Amino acid sequence: MLHRIREWLSFRSVRSRLMMASVVCILVPAFLTLLTYNFLTQEAVKKQAVSNAQDSMQLVNGSVTNLLKNMLNIANYIQVSSDLNAYFKQAPAEGEPGWNSYEEFTEASRVRDQLDTLTSLGPRTFVTILLTNGRSFTNYSVDDYNPKKLLEEPWLPELKKLRGFQSYWTGAEPTSFALERMDHPYQISVARTLRLENSDIYGYIVVAMMEDQISGIFGKLNSGRELEMIDGEGRVVSSTDRERIGRLSGYRAPDGAEQAWSIDRIDGKKQLVARQSIAFTDWELVSVQPYREAIVDISSIFNRVFLLQIVSFVAFLALLLALLRAFTKPLVRLGKATSAVQRGNLDVRSGIRGRDEIGRLGFLFDQMMDRVKEMIAEVSATQARKRVAELKMLQAQINPHFLFNVLNSIRMKVLMRGDPDSAKMISSLSKLLRMTISKEKDEIFLHEELDLVASYVELMNLRQKEEVALRLDVPLEAFLIKVPRFFLQPIVENALIHGLKQRAGEIAIRASLEAGAPGQADRPGGAGRLELIVSDDGSGMEEETRLAILERLDAAAARQPAKEGGEAGSFSGIGLDNVAERMRMVFGDGFRIGIRSAPGEGTVITLAIPLKEENSDVQSDAGGR
Repeated sequence: MLHRIREWLSFRSVRSRLMMASVVCILVPAFLTLLTYNFLTQEAVKKQAVSNAQDSMQLVNGSVTNLLKNMLNIANYIQVSSDLNAYFKQAPAEGEPGWNSYEEFTEASRVRDQLDTLTSLGPRTFVTILLTNGRSFTNYSVDDYNPKKLLEEPWLPELKKLRGFQSYWTGAEPTSFALERMDHPYQISVARTLRLENSDIYGYIVVAMMEDQISGIFGKLNSGRELEMIDGEGRVVSSTDRERIGRLSGYRAPDGAEQAWSIDRIDGKKQLVARQSIAFTDWELVSVQPYREAIVDISSIFNRVFLLQIVSFVAFLALLLALLRAFTKPLVRLGKATSAVQRGNLDVRSGIRGRDEIGRLGFLFDQMMDRVKEMIAEVSATQARKRVAELKMLQAQINPHFLFNVLNSIRMKVLMRGDPDSAKMISSLSKLLRMTISKEKDEIFLHEELDLVASYVELMNLRQKEEVALRLDVPLEAFLIKVPRFFLQPIVENALIHGLKQRAGEIAIRASLEAGAPGQADRPGGAGRLELIVSDDGSGMEEETRLAILERLDAAAARQPAKEGGEAGSFSGIGLDNVAERMRMVFGDGFRIGIRSAPGEGTVITLAIPLKEENSDVQSDAGGR
């Protein structure tokens, strides 16, 4: 009873810890995620607001630049026109010698027509050409504005500093044209000089435009945004607020500032200020917008996503807690079942079923218990089969001692009658039969197996006309290694019958030892490796035959049952298939067998045998002598 209470309390504690760990594992990452999300959201909102402001400024800048560039194009045309400049240079002053009223009126009309053509397609501009001799040419009526008043402008001395195509922008000035002054209070002008080849000034070009053409572009932007154009000295040239024109701007960038935007606190409110320079002037466009209004649309999207994350997190947490409670109930039954198995009750079953991982775990647990008895039976069958495979060799059904005594008597009588060859044959046969019939040992030393092979070759040489030479190259420390009986004889028998085809030749057996890696004795081949190479100089075999034999040996080594009776006509009745199966059952996956052969080049069979721990000790002792 106490055991059950402790078990229940232990499980309750585990379940509580599991639920607490799950909640912590969710809350901590979620909290960090929310902090990171908030920080990245603010940066993303700021970047998007700045990008939107810059894009809007880019559109305005393009439109304003086109207006100013149109004024420059007019001035450029007049300055580079050879026809106009030729006339301006030789045009006499009114009343001077050579003055012809009709001709000068005609020429002046031609110039005025060209000026009208220049300004007819673009925005409304006012062009004034004033020569130093007092002559003037305009595309407007002189009653509206007297061109000679340009000589009174305070910026006129600045024009003398200009060279080539340099221009002087006057900034915002009160409108000089009487008919325009009421509706358009300010104008913007660009001025240039006309010079002779010796750089003397002979005239001025002034192109004027009403300021509200630029501020009209500003007014097309969204409400709530202030936009103005300021000159190099910080004075407002154009603005949506006319009262600011001509005054110093409060949004001028500090000296040395390189950033095209800033977030400034103006009148206690955060304002997004964006700036862009205007080409071919030192003027710049300045956009001022409340930061809250700039980010209102973007921020609302992020806030909705944030709210959705919070709701999803709460719902997921509640679902997780419910699922944890549901999942832990089957674990109680599984825990009780495993405790019963630990106490020795192998008939217990959990009975847990389901499509989830816990249901599959219960099913696998029950399946594992069902397999226990099957595994015990399988191990028993495997041991019996191993014994049958090892004993599948010729065994006489007669009294071994009687047979050996009779053979020995026959050998002595044959020898006494002067037939040593027959006596030798009987002696070799006796050795083979003794090793074959003996059931006392499953494993023998390597030198005993080599003696058996030598006796077999000697016996076969007595049977056939031509002798086969057997050459051994085996290190002394390998002689005491234990190996299964009759694992070399079938290989040598195949070399004699199929390789040499009972004719003269040579069969070589070479052995080498490979030391094992320290601390790896429990792994296949970790205690060391014995490599045996059996080669002959016979006829060899085709590649297809070699591959077929290897495939058959792999199937035999994969624990396929050996056929009864072995190979027809063989001495031992143990074929290569049986050898491969026996060696794999004794040495496991560490055993390897390989065949190399080609027609007319003989056959080489390689056996890689992992050493057992006792063989490793024998090897070490032999190596130390």
